[in-house]
Amino acid sequence: MKKLQGAQLRKPVTADLLMTPSDQGDVDLDVGFAADRGNWTGKLDFLLSCIGYCVGLGNVWRFPYRTYTNGGGAFLVPYFLMLAICGLPLFFLELALGQFSSLGPLAVWKISPLFKGAGAAMLLIVGLVAIYYNMIIAYVLFYLFASLTSDLPWEHCGNWWNTDLCLEHRGSKDRNGALPLNLTSTVSPSEEYWSRYVLHIQGSQGIGSPGEIRWNLCLCLLLAWVIVFLCILKGVKSSGKVVYFTATFPYLILLMLLVRGVTLPGAWKGIQFYLTPQFHYLLSSKVWIEAALQIFYSLGVGFGGLLTFASYNTFHQNIYRDTFIVTLGNAITSILAGFAIFSVLGYMSQELGVPVDQVAKAGPGLAFVVYPQAMTMLPLSPFWSFLFFFMLLTLGLDSQFAFLETIVTAVTDEFPYYLRPKKAVFSGLICVAMYLLGLVLTTDGGMYWLVLLDDYSASFGLMVVVITTCLAVTRVYGIQRFCRDIHMMLGFKPGLYFRACWLFLSPATLLALLVYSIIKYQPSEYGSYRFPAWAELLGILMGLLSCLLIPAGMLVAVLREEGSLWERLQQASRPAMDWGPSLEENRTGMYVATLAGSQSPKPLMVHMRKYGGITSFENTAIEVDREIEEEEESMM
Repeated sequence: MKKLQGAQLRKPVTADLLMTPSDQGDVDLDVGFAADRGNWTGKLDFLLSCIGYCVGLGNVWRFPYRTYTNGGGAFLVPYFLMLAICGLPLFFLELALGQFSSLGPLAVWKISPLFKGAGAAMLLIVGLVAIYYNMIIAYVLFYLFASLTSDLPWEHCGNWWNTDLCLEHRGSKDRNGALPLNLTSTVSPSEEYWSRYVLHIQGSQGIGSPGEIRWNLCLCLLLAWVIVFLCILKGVKSSGKVVYFTATFPYLILLMLLVRGVTLPGAWKGIQFYLTPQFHYLLSSKVWIEAALQIFYSLGVGFGGLLTFASYNTFHQNIYRDTFIVTLGNAITSILAGFAIFSVLGYMSQELGVPVDQVAKAGPGLAFVVYPQAMTMLPLSPFWSFLFFFMLLTLGLDSQFAFLETIVTAVTDEFPYYLRPKKAVFSGLICVAMYLLGLVLTTDGGMYWLVLLDDYSASFGLMVVVITTCLAVTRVYGIQRFCRDIHMMLGFKPGLYFRACWLFLSPATLLALLVYSIIKYQPSEYGSYRFPAWAELLGILMGLLSCLLIPAGMLVAVLREEGSLWERLQQASRPAMDWGPSLEENRTGMYVATLAGSQSPKPLMVHMRKYGGITSFENTAIEVDREIEEEEESMM
């Protein structure tokens, strides 16, 4: 088998000078990959997977709420500025790392083994997030099945789960448009359906006594994990095809909900509330921090998903173009989702006779309480409810695919000879383990554990990981060397804008976010429930554990070296001998010398004789070689 692979790699490749390998059609996509690792099977697989990964539940239930609470349309100013300072550069950096090395979040630290703990921290964070994120998908499945009826179960009071406080707010106005009752002293049927029936939270006395497992939620969680497993069964070859539906269909549903929303009476009231600029908010540091946090979490930087997806690309895939497409597409999607959500909330506000800010909520409260209640006010309410939750399902699955693929790829890249042949079995074991760990979330008090995981699993720990990655690549490995690698891969060097962001602006902004999150620390809460001290301590330790993995990894890397402490630090900081492009044909310039048996003083010329004539990318390699020689001469 190895002989056949070697023979295939030795065939001359005559590339079109005007085309990159990624533009030459699906037939040539396998040229740049190791046969036993796998790769994307189509040119759009990677792009759609990144779009599906970044465009998730947060675009629907977090961005609109943050916009109207932070100055409306004025919030878009810091939002797009933070996108330029943090979003674009960090997104491009992570893609470049993955594509250049064709390695996952652990093995990619051959670039500097001293920081391999950052890769382990990524896996811990993404593992914790995947556990509770699939529980949210289970809630969506629950509501999706509940929508398959002629009357939505959260439309009326009088069910066994309702209390005396339940009031059907729809149609509660008299002829003069005045409300006969104070709505603040009542509870909507949708809210009691969510808290008392779906969660059955009244069966728990707090996070310390979660109560019994809810069999219906348990089955929904099982179904969610089965769907995820089947879609990642063959790695990116299967998930790359599923995203053609899951990444595009939500836009169709979003468009339908947007058209339906803006045609409702009172819709403009909600849209005006959503986007009316209040520029005095820009004088508050909180607004800028909120914008940076929204960009940071919505693009999924630091979770390892982008790095993993890029590692399955061809070596010359134009990730520079893809970076702008995905990041700007994510921002536009968030804004459109805000129009769709607040147009319906404006209609709901008019129907109830209350201000928009009394019906608008953030997080799960918007998806599982407010919007379902709004659906009951529309004709054909089960149809619109089904569409809404089906959109949430497809949005959530894309992100979950990325989380699981990140974990599986990272571990199999570390133990390729043992796990790659059994990748499907290994993926199944990961899904089973995470399902069992997530069973506590299906109990009566499972929402308390979900809130704790959401608040601490990817909070300050994720920022520390991203800051460490940025500094390790630009300061330890070297910004010039990293730009040279990108030059070899894409045919051009990143401009001053990207270098300035990687060296100064992005790390400084993330450090400010980290300090702000520590100074403004607030204990977790869910409604009126305040978490006990031991639960808060557990959450803080959860976040600290990912941070502690970084120095622990440094200690292990130093102990593996020999010599004095300084010598060990220097040796552990240097790239591994086999660092570089994964395939021999892509190892041009300085990286040819790191191949086994390479003794040629002019490795690039050997490379050209071996693989055919000079292509546009080999011209780039010649330029890189010339730059290296000039640097060496200047240092002598």
